[in-house]
Amino acid sequence: MNSHDAHVEGPDLAALAALLADGTRASFCLALLDGRAWTAIELARYAGVAASTATGHLNLLVSGGLLTQERQGRHRYVRLADPDTAELIEKLASMAPRRADPPRSLPAANRSRALARARTCYDHLAGALGVAITEAMTERGLLDWEQGLTLTSDGTTWLAELGIAQPPATRRPPVRSCLDWTERRPHLAGAVGAALCRHTFDAGWITRIGTSRAVALTDTGKRALKDHLGLVDETQTPVR
Repeated sequence: MNSHDAHVEGPDLAALAALLADGTRASFCLALLDGRAWTAIELARYAGVAASTATGHLNLLVSGGLLTQERQGRHRYVRLADPDTAELIEKLASMAPRRADPPRSLPAANRSRALARARTCYDHLAGALGVAITEAMTERGLLDWEQGLTLTSDGTTWLAELGIAQPPATRRPPVRSCLDWTERRPHLAGAVGAALCRHTFDAGWITRIGTSRAVALTDTGKRALKDHLGLVDETQTPVR
């Protein structure tokens, strides 16, 4: 195969990059990291663009494979295509330069701090909370990083004690590290990360803040993380 053939037959990375090179489309993908389905009108309002503009951008993202869509009656809902896409967006966000301008209003600053403190990244936990949980699991021997990230036998037992069944084998890896874009350290993703996130919602450990993907620890959650992982305060510092 010559260089021309490689250019023609290889992956079109430039086309993928072009999808995210527009600020509106990039903001849509970041919003959809909350794991929920959004309408075009909701995303238009979020990005501050006209509904017709949002529709054009969404059509490109769907045809490019980054988003998937479903219709219910007159409404079209879009979401990120799959967990791999979500982890790609999160990783790219962690590599992107920080905006120089700080939030200009108190509500915007509060939203920014809440996202950095604790949020969902598609279907797993991120932010300082997600990183702290991952590091506490590592310190307790529930995760091992020696030859790539793996769940240890103690980790499997720990999940069972919480009432979390080992996720069935699928194409998705059981555990995967996802570089956190605010902490610049890895948090737990993969099927186990998703199951743990579902458990924290179902058990009332965390609750969503408004309609954003920011979440807050409840008093129940603070007690549970102290009991199960030794995380002792709102900064989630592990007991040493």
